[in-house]
Amino acid sequence: MNEFGRRAIVALIAAPLAIGIIWIGGAPLATLLGAMSGIAAWEFYRLAREGGAAPLSAIGIVLSACIPIAVHGQILGVLTIPLYVWVSCVVAILGAAIWLRGVDGKPLAAVSTTVYGVLYTGATLSFGYALRYHNYAVGDTAGALAVLFPVVLTWASDSGAYFSGNLIRGRKLMPSVSPRKTVAGAVGGVLVTVAATYAFTYGLLVPKAQLAFTPTGIVIFGVAISVIAQIGDLAESLLKREAGVKDSGTLFPGHGGVLDRLDSLFFVLPAAYALYDLLLIPAPGAR
Repeated sequence: MNEFGRRAIVALIAAPLAIGIIWIGGAPLATLLGAMSGIAAWEFYRLAREGGAAPLSAIGIVLSACIPIAVHGQILGVLTIPLYVWVSCVVAILGAAIWLRGVDGKPLAAVSTTVYGVLYTGATLSFGYALRYHNYAVGDTAGALAVLFPVVLTWASDSGAYFSGNLIRGRKLMPSVSPRKTVAGAVGGVLVTVAATYAFTYGLLVPKAQLAFTPTGIVIFGVAISVIAQIGDLAESLLKREAGVKDSGTLFPGHGGVLDRLDSLFFVLPAAYALYDLLLIPAPGAR
């Protein structure tokens, strides 16, 4: 089977499964996000080791996988983790680095890489759960759409950038990081995302979730999501460049690893949560 066939099969299986779990929400969604976070952390630490760092991988993977579960418990009201607990985790990582790495093992680099890996994977993906239960997203339909909206826009941005970049070509965006990306592709991605924001808002958010944006809000949201998605893509490309690898992993045949598939969403999900607070409004006529 060629690469396109593998990509198609994975997409046909993964997309409906993910949408179903997002719709159900609760523990299944937290479990999925926890699993993805743990695998993403494992891939991140692999890239870090290839780049010469020595992170405390086991500790980071466990912490990353636990964050979405902790968010689930906090939203349910059965688990409240004070700030000093998270600070204590960082202190504990430093203590472990002193014990396990010593001076010659570059403990500062080990701690920095470990903590950043947790924040980059588990902390960001946990916003997928927070979006599902955002204050504005009341009910299963609204909650699911609140998660799917930035996901769809990320796909629209990527697709728009790909097709417009191949059609127009021209000046490279950041050739040292990603040789194939162009300025025309970046602009095309933004324009397609704004159009997709308009279509999703009036096609789904308004009638199905009774939520909306102002016309200015649509433009701001679409532009912001596309720019942030492209930055997330470039950030993961930078990590792979430093590590000297083509893909972060092989979990998804034809698609690479979790970092390869979710690279933009690590940045987009937290941004979407903040932008909802700033821009989302009840649809006109909503109860």
